Amino acid sequence: MSVTFVASSKLPTRWGTFTMHGFLEQDTGKEHVVLTMGDVADGKPVLGRLHSECLTGDALFSLRCDCGFQLEAALQAIAEEGRGALLYLRQEGRGIGLMNKIRAYHLQDGGADTVEANEQLGFGADQRDYAICQPILEHLGITSLKLLTNNPRKVKALEGYGLKVTERLPLEFGLNPHNSKYLATKAGKLGHMLGEMHQAEAE
Repeated sequence: MSVTFVASSKLPTRWGTFTMHGFLEQDTGKEHVVLTMGDVADGKPVLGRLHSECLTGDALFSLRCDCGFQLEAALQAIAEEGRGALLYLRQEGRGIGLMNKIRAYHLQDGGADTVEANEQLGFGADQRDYAICQPILEHLGITSLKLLTNNPRKVKALEGYGLKVTERLPLEFGLNPHNSKYLATKAGKLGHMLGEMHQAEAE
């Protein structure tokens, strides 16, 4: 997959100052961002997160998902470690786009779960493609990761592109009455590895 590095800059946040790296995906025109802290190119496993864009959760504080909570928790974890990388991937709605995500939400309002809603719209349950991560991580000098994720598919995808995942670290935040069914569906139909508290509450 063809990707072009654009530029880097400092990005001060409430957790600390990150370096923000911009990348352009040539085939689609999508713009991806990576936030790094510390020396991530020293050959040691890097605390990392692959985070797919979620406008509703990340920027509009939605309680329908756990995305915004996971984003903040990942940035905090990286800051506490003083070293890490967060890849912010433009794959809204597990790859179906923002407008279709709103359509899916409408179907969920009527009783469909998140997988059923995607399928009723003619999409797969999860259409994200992690191929873009390989050239981005190669540019940054990252060859192995301690991955912050509940999704085993991300681990399998990275390993399939020749990257080493030395550890999977759970990222369980944001459980609330508005997303308990959503989390149950992620565990039951998408294979996400959620802890006992999430599972019990979602059942």
